[in-house]
Amino acid sequence: MRIVIAEDDPLLREGLALLLRAEGLDVVATTGTPEEALVAIDVHKPDVAILDVRMPPTHTDEGIVAAVEARRRRPDLAVLVLSAYVEQSFATELLGGRVNGLGYLLKERVGRVEEFLDALRRVAGGGTAIDPEVVAQLFTRSRQDTRLERLSPRERDVLALMAEGLGNSAIAEKLVVTDGAVHKHIRSIFAKLDLCSTDQVDRRVAAVLWYTEDLRRLAC
Repeated sequence: MRIVIAEDDPLLREGLALLLRAEGLDVVATTGTPEEALVAIDVHKPDVAILDVRMPPTHTDEGIVAAVEARRRRPDLAVLVLSAYVEQSFATELLGGRVNGLGYLLKERVGRVEEFLDALRRVAGGGTAIDPEVVAQLFTRSRQDTRLERLSPRERDVLALMAEGLGNSAIAEKLVVTDGAVHKHIRSIFAKLDLCSTDQVDRRVAAVLWYTEDLRRLAC
């Protein structure tokens, strides 16, 4: 198994390389930036690329961007992404496409050597290795997103107008219903979204946030 490692922390990078070499695996290159990683992948044509999520220059999503680009260049490349903690938006972006030969693990798993090596071999073999904590948080998010499915078509219309910044009277005029009907719909929206705050403004803002997040998710 030929491996390229991309990790900006030199201690972790070299420690990981030593661990893998001690297991008889061929670490063909270690890099500290996403650009170097892509070059190493092009040159050495590894079986697996191990990439940190946060790398220079901004330490945000460079590793994810590099992983997606590496898979675009070489669809057969297995990729194992490491992260210090669960980053839902990045995990969703990475896992949104083909998941064969793909892994997303928390860095703490590296210390559990057998568990880490098992995940690496599974990914290299075309399987998937997703950290249980990542699965748990993505599943929680998925369950939350389904709350909007509880709304009736009319309630979704009301919520869409709320998201545009319209007040109750303006919504009533737009939908040609009474203010009382709008108030009833909004109370139902709050109940179906499990928004139990006694602060009316906070609940209204929270409901709009649910709606805009759902639109963003569907657009991805």
